Amino acid sequence: MEIDSNLQQITSTLQARAGSSVNVILEKNFPGKRIAGGKYNMGTHTITMYIDEIKRQCKMLFSSLENFYEYFAVVFAHELGHAEDEELEALAERMDTADDYERKKLALQIEENAWCIAKELIPEIDSNFTRQIIQESLLSYRDQVKTETVSVPACIIP
Repeated sequence: MEIDSNLQQITSTLQARAGSSVNVILEKNFPGKRIAGGKYNMGTHTITMYIDEIKRQCKMLFSSLENFYEYFAVVFAHELGHAEDEELEALAERMDTADDYERKKLALQIEENAWCIAKELIPEIDSNFTRQIIQESLLSYRDQVKTETVSVPACIIP
């Protein structure tokens, strides 16, 4: 598959901005059933971005692909947030021994941490656009722990 040079530029720029040594793979489709735009593998320190899934997400949320490159940048910044999160390993280890509710709270914390880091990497992207993506992304995690928006970390609120 030939990769769009704009996507490669976005990943290189954000990776450099983050000072990250993470490996980046751009693929066409996510191999599973859910719509996953990107995935960070802590074991291999690799981010895999699923381009068609990101397009689907963008269309679902914004009804068009007009802002696809910005949407891609936000999703990639989020995955970079996971890769650069200094707390990730400890939080992931705590999940191994946590009960179901605690695991859900830890999963929410992991996602919020990644978004806090991501926001720092994409200051040029409209904060309302980013906020809409973040809110949609965190919705299912918050629903599982019944967390209200008021508990959102300050770094996520523009």
